[in-house]
Amino acid sequence: MSFQDKSIQCSDCGVAFTFSGEEQEFFQSKGYTNEPKRCSPCRQARKTERNGNGGNDNRRLREMFPAVCADCGKDTEVPFEPREGRPVYCSDCYNRVKPAR
Repeated sequence: MSFQDKSIQCSDCGVAFTFSGEEQEFFQSKGYTNEPKRCSPCRQARKTERNGNGGNDNRRLREMFPAVCADCGKDTEVPFEPREGRPVYCSDCYNRVKPAR
C-alpha cells in the first residue's frame, strides 16, 4: 500500500508540517492509529519539558536520605525520609526481608 504525504497543522504552534508516506507506513507497521498532532520541533520541545532540563538522563535525580540499616547496621541511603520507629534496610537486607509478592 502506498501512502500520500499529508499536510497537518501542529496543535501547539499552528505551523503546517508534512506527515510523509514513509512515516505513515511506519505508524501503520507499529499499530499506531492516531496521526501526529505536533511538528518535529514541538515534539522535541515537549519531550525535553517532560524529561526535566533536557539532559540525556531520562530519570530525574531522587533526593536520598542517610540511614542505618536496622538489620546489619551498615550506613546506607534511601529515597525517602526515614521515620522514627520504622525500620530501614540497606538494599541487601531489604531483599532478604521484603514480603513475598
